[in-house]
Amino acid sequence: MRSSAILAVVLLLPLAAAAGGVNEAAEIEGTAIVSVETADVAPASEQFDITVTIDDEAASNGTSVGWTTQICVNSGVCYPPEPGSLTASSDGSTWTGSLIPDHNSTYVNWRIELNWADGGNETVPETGFGWKVWSNCWFDGEAWGGSDRSCQGQDDDDEEELPGFGAVLAVAAVAMAGLMARRD
Repeated sequence: MRSSAILAVVLLLPLAAAAGGVNEAAEIEGTAIVSVETADVAPASEQFDITVTIDDEAASNGTSVGWTTQICVNSGVCYPPEPGSLTASSDGSTWTGSLIPDHNSTYVNWRIELNWADGGNETVPETGFGWKVWSNCWFDGEAWGGSDRSCQGQDDDDEEELPGFGAVLAVAAVAMAGLMARRD
């Protein structure tokens, strides 16, 4: 029974991963955040802007807004998260910032930090990254995507794709599960 459960989990893991090229946005209902605006694409080596609007109560109470970003690249590596500051409008209700993703970026992740004047804070979402915007040329471990094919090192007439690293990991995981089951 245990080996069947392990095998089922290993086989279902790829289904839990987010689809390549699909942007994500955190739920902001119940927070002081009114809106988070960005472009639909985070092009590599180009400025990516964010605008966060907070409600009037938070703005009048001196709440400041920051973000923590993480850039992931086509080789499958994600750089360490980096906290960043946003700049307030004159009334404190709109906060803006930007970054320039790596030349080989897959996507940009981020979360928002609300810092109240009394020293309290809130992270949206509470854990992980709530937002993800994909590059215009990305590799998700299995397939290439985006409107720009320059990062693929192929011209538009060449339809070959690199073999998916995810498939190799899945086969290795199934083999490990089989060995663990035999050990019992």
